Amino acid sequence: MYIGVDCGTQSTKVVVVDVEGEAILAEASRPHRLVEGENGRREQQPQEWLEAFRGAFEEAVSRAGIERRAIRAIGVSGQQHGMVALDAKGQPVHPAKLWCDTETAAHNDALVERLGGPAGCLERLGLVLQTGYTASKVAWLREVHPDVYRRIDAILLPHDYLNFWLTGEKVAEAGDASGTGYFNTRSRQWRHDVFAEIAPELDPEHVLPRLIDSREPAGTLRPEVARELGLGEGILVASGGGDNMLGAIGTGNIVPGIVTLSLGTSGTVCAYSPEPVRAESDMVANFCASHGGWLPLICTMNVTSASTLVRELFDLDLAAFGERLAAAPIGAEGVTVLPFFNGERVPALPHATASFLGLDSRNLTQANLCRAVVESATFGMRYGLELLGPLAAGASQIRLVGGGARSPVWRQMVADITGTQVICPQVTDAAALGAALQAAWCERRELSLAALCERLVHLDEASLAEPEATNVKAYEAVYTRYREALAAQHDIPA
Repeated sequence: MYIGVDCGTQSTKVVVVDVEGEAILAEASRPHRLVEGENGRREQQPQEWLEAFRGAFEEAVSRAGIERRAIRAIGVSGQQHGMVALDAKGQPVHPAKLWCDTETAAHNDALVERLGGPAGCLERLGLVLQTGYTASKVAWLREVHPDVYRRIDAILLPHDYLNFWLTGEKVAEAGDASGTGYFNTRSRQWRHDVFAEIAPELDPEHVLPRLIDSREPAGTLRPEVARELGLGEGILVASGGGDNMLGAIGTGNIVPGIVTLSLGTSGTVCAYSPEPVRAESDMVANFCASHGGWLPLICTMNVTSASTLVRELFDLDLAAFGERLAAAPIGAEGVTVLPFFNGERVPALPHATASFLGLDSRNLTQANLCRAVVESATFGMRYGLELLGPLAAGASQIRLVGGGARSPVWRQMVADITGTQVICPQVTDAAALGAALQAAWCERRELSLAALCERLVHLDEASLAEPEATNVKAYEAVYTRYREALAAQHDIPA
């Protein structure tokens, strides 16, 4: 038995996986609070992640009905980019600043300039720094809270922090480290010279975690944690990784030809590559995969976070929102939304706000507003797919995950807007499953990751959506309208 954990923005999820029985026995989750403030601040207390893990673990194991001694390893997935700065006692010195925090946009711009612009970033890091990466968060803490900054003894990512709590080891792996902004994604090494530009007073040899291979364990459970969880000592904790990397594993996206698209709080699009990718767009992140190889990725910041705001504005539950979505026609009778409620990463508009365009006395309906925000969030994903170039253009299938993937209307919309077959894995919260698979891969050296994915990544044939020619043609016109709105409002070329 293997435990997979995913510490996301909204909750921590735990799954119990039986590799021999090829089954997911149980899953459970516990929510987190998101602290939002002016200027795009988005933070969480790391202690809440631990409390959520404890509760979700107990419920999942109880539901699975297994003996705890059967558990052989744990894998942890975490939201990327978050800054968890610890003091010498291993305690956070400041709330964790999250991936969706845009308060540090000016610091990011300054870092890009100091590194020689986009070309300099690509040369040193293999990607271009983006607002939201860990680097600008460290620079922000140095400037805004210098007393807190001086107490830093270690800088971890969210999944690294959970691994540290479980094992006492401060380690990192290439996939999640790719999104820090001080890691060379081509050579898979920390860039101490870049870190010195960000935090010149800190010794990177001391404050940055030790890098390990993706198949190497982070360590074993600390005795006190093992006792608390009712587990035996010596339980392995896998390297783990970022939620996008482990979500790719959890969807079987470990070879070329498949795209994983996540309709979560944010949206991500990624495709596996056996070689580093130098994309034409600076917005494509040449991240490493958490099983070897690379996982070029784009991220949009407003997907179900945007649809939820509109749904809650009209006090609709999910079923009613789905009914409104289905009731409106393609194109929402001329309504276009630029859903940048939290700024945006792709396109690079960290300070943008949302816009509702094309409204008149006839099309101002709940149904059209619901439809328009979902369509526009999906257009943002298509925009990202186009930036991935041949990796996405040659894909035969999109594997859809995240909360939005549960909507049949939204699934068909993705198929029609991208012109590609869409299907969901049976487990749409794929990062926790990917973490469990990686844990089994780490602990069971005789098994390949491909064999593990074949056993446990099952596709839900009932969710299959094929693009419909009439709809594909209709959406071409609506997507053109969206791009024209981007050009008019934000000077993004159509």
